[in-house]
Amino acid sequence: MGLFDKLVTTALPLAPKALVRIVAKKYIAGETLNDAMATVTRLNDEGAMATVDVLGEFVESSDVARQETEYSIKTLDEIHRRNVNSNLSVKLTSLGLAIDNEFAYGNLRRVVAAAAGHGNFVRIDMENSPYTQKTIDHFRRVRAEFPDNVGIVLQAYLRRTEQDVRELSAEGANFRLCKGIYIEPPEISYRDFDEIRASYARALDTLLDGGCYVGIATHDEWLVEHGLRTVRDRGLEPAEYEFQMLLGVRPQLGDRLVREGHRLRIYVPFGRQWYEYSLRRLQENPKIAGYVAGDLGRSILRRR
Repeated sequence: MGLFDKLVTTALPLAPKALVRIVAKKYIAGETLNDAMATVTRLNDEGAMATVDVLGEFVESSDVARQETEYSIKTLDEIHRRNVNSNLSVKLTSLGLAIDNEFAYGNLRRVVAAAAGHGNFVRIDMENSPYTQKTIDHFRRVRAEFPDNVGIVLQAYLRRTEQDVRELSAEGANFRLCKGIYIEPPEISYRDFDEIRASYARALDTLLDGGCYVGIATHDEWLVEHGLRTVRDRGLEPAEYEFQMLLGVRPQLGDRLVREGHRLRIYVPFGRQWYEYSLRRLQENPKIAGYVAGDLGRSILRRR
């Protein structure tokens, strides 16, 4: 972590909420479903696809988990009604995984069934390590019923991912591959920047060699270039993979990928929990915090 990034993450909780909102509005679509759909429409017009995330995780109330489930289904219905190019990302703890396994699975199945009814797709986000195996288990279970309508995320910084990749790639699943952002102990995660990059590159190679569809999710230009070489060396067509990025992060890099004819999907978070999400994600990912602070500084200077 760079010193500047560390200072930003330390200062964030002390910043006025209004200031955090100014920073967050570029990286979060807004508080409402209409806000999210407007952002997705704009991204589609710019040549990018989207995946929408209804903000909320680590739910401890069954009633709240049911509400989150209904809102996820409502989001899929609205995506279909507006005919925009977007799928849905969900966190299992928002559907009740921290409460009860079967309860969460029932909610997940309802969401994926709704997506299947619209010919759409749900990406199950990967959360921190206490939920890794449970997430994989639920993914395998729901995929057995809806093989074309659900995918999973793998995090390259976890030491277990190499084995997970070997096992899951043999099943021909659909993946998002990211570095990972949760703070995990060194016994189960790589900490060194180059080790994480190397793990990511190995995982990507294994997944593509296994014939899997992969969302290459990274803002790391080195890994983007590795991804471009990897798909080119394997002779893959643009429809056989995609790149993925967070809303508002490294947009020039994303624009370049679109101009060069690659599929790009943007992660579009929205909801009333924007403040908690902003603080948590920027603290967990100091490099993104550095991008955000730099963008804010340039914005302030332009106004002078």
